[in-house]
Amino acid sequence: MRVLVTGADGQLGKAVVEVLGRRGHEIIPTNKRNMDITDERAVEAIFSQRDMDAVIHCAAYTNVEKAEEEWELCGKINIDGTRNIARSCERKKIKMVYISTDYVFDGEGTPPYCIAAQKHPVNMYGWSKHMGEEIVQEEVEKYFIVRTSWIFGNSENDFVKKMCGLAKEGKTLKVVNDQFGKPTYAWDLAEVIVDLLEAEKYGIYHVANDGDCTWYEFAKEIFKQLEKNIDVLPVSSEEFLQKAKRPIDSRLKCSVILPHWKDRLRRYLGGRK
Repeated sequence: MRVLVTGADGQLGKAVVEVLGRRGHEIIPTNKRNMDITDERAVEAIFSQRDMDAVIHCAAYTNVEKAEEEWELCGKINIDGTRNIARSCERKKIKMVYISTDYVFDGEGTPPYCIAAQKHPVNMYGWSKHMGEEIVQEEVEKYFIVRTSWIFGNSENDFVKKMCGLAKEGKTLKVVNDQFGKPTYAWDLAEVIVDLLEAEKYGIYHVANDGDCTWYEFAKEIFKQLEKNIDVLPVSSEEFLQKAKRPIDSRLKCSVILPHWKDRLRRYLGGRK
């Protein structure tokens, strides 16, 4: 297949590009420099100039905290940009993979959330991804929506790398201990995305690694595997003031069983993919 990947230089996009290449697919990598997804004409131009069989839409505004202030930019990228990609996919009658999030749920229901659970996002980022889902379902016939959570791996800015940086400072850390989720290894997620694309089993999927934790438990496990003696204090969401409200418990009932996140964390910290 010839596959266009948006956000090809991002955390997930880089992993997707590598997996596609390893499996012998032809890749059309795009980023904000060679295709501005918020510019309808720019998107149409790329799609009209190149033949392709599918699009994996990894590009997104993902800064949950900043989205509360930069809501226009967040909406422009995650809603308008997704609409531009979706419409271009449907004009060419090709497949589209849309990457979504556990943050489409409010975290106040009974976890784990099944695919059909009612969506009710509690922050701008979650709302923008919810709207993206709606657009894809309205505009595209052959679509995959992949909801995932707490992605780590293949980035200098993920939670793991941030904790590694803080470990070097040796300071006491305060980490939220009342928000529950499922960490997801970027490389495992990329493999599943390509699996779905090759199988052509359209629909909505929940994909995350096995096991769950709080952010505090995640941090503790990182330092344990690093063999770093760092004081980590558990705090509540109320104590850790943030502009964007987070779901308290957004654990997903997954469609695919992946290895435990602790095993994948060990691979990541060990420098393996």
